[in-house]
Amino acid sequence: MSAPVERGLLARLRTETTARVALGRVGPAVPTSVALDFQLSHARARDAIRQELLRGQFVPEFPGRQVIELHSRAAAREAYLMRPDLGRRLDDAGRGALAGLNAELVVVLADGLSATATAAHGPPLARAIFERATGWRTGPPIVAHLARVALGDEIGELMGAQLVVMLIGERPGLSSVDSLGAYITWQPKIGRQDSERNCVSNIRPPHGLSIEQAASEIVRIAQEARLCRVTGVELPAALANLRRKLDGDGPAD
Repeated sequence: MSAPVERGLLARLRTETTARVALGRVGPAVPTSVALDFQLSHARARDAIRQELLRGQFVPEFPGRQVIELHSRAAAREAYLMRPDLGRRLDDAGRGALAGLNAELVVVLADGLSATATAAHGPPLARAIFERATGWRTGPPIVAHLARVALGDEIGELMGAQLVVMLIGERPGLSSVDSLGAYITWQPKIGRQDSERNCVSNIRPPHGLSIEQAASEIVRIAQEARLCRVTGVELPAALANLRRKLDGDGPAD
């Protein structure tokens, strides 16, 4: 392969990915600009992990809707990072705030390991889900501070939800500090396993899934879960079984 062709391929590859490819070198090291960019990306990833959602910052994002703010049992960010178990359960005030609330579908916006991602993509994605979730009785947007994925199980259980959608900041990478994940759980309750959830990840326009793509995929999974009454690793088999039944190819299992 000639050098000009190789340079052309590498240049095209760099336009298709945010990964660090074909960085070049100066002697045994990378160029100074590349080294400085790496240090900047590392600093941004560290900042994203440490950042917290501000109390009330999402209220203007949902005009006409009540926004409920909850807190996990982690008293501070340091405790949250050191003790994942504390981020999986609500504090007493949070449990009390949900008393009397009921919904079929609950959307939770949680900081997770990147409040940067939740702040950037959480509100527009939640609004898009609400718009597409026709036929569901949706609850108020829930904002969960210092939250892990499993906190959505307790929230959904307390609200008597059929389904909970947890929008949560994913662990930052050196080229993606603002990636949001959506975890979808049927009949949420304390003790649900990760294998009982579906995940839509890399929600990160313009470099990952768009808000529209993510919302459509989340609502599609929600509708399938409602038909099959299950999410997670059992959902594909349940869907196949339902299709056989509808096609008249034999009794459903």
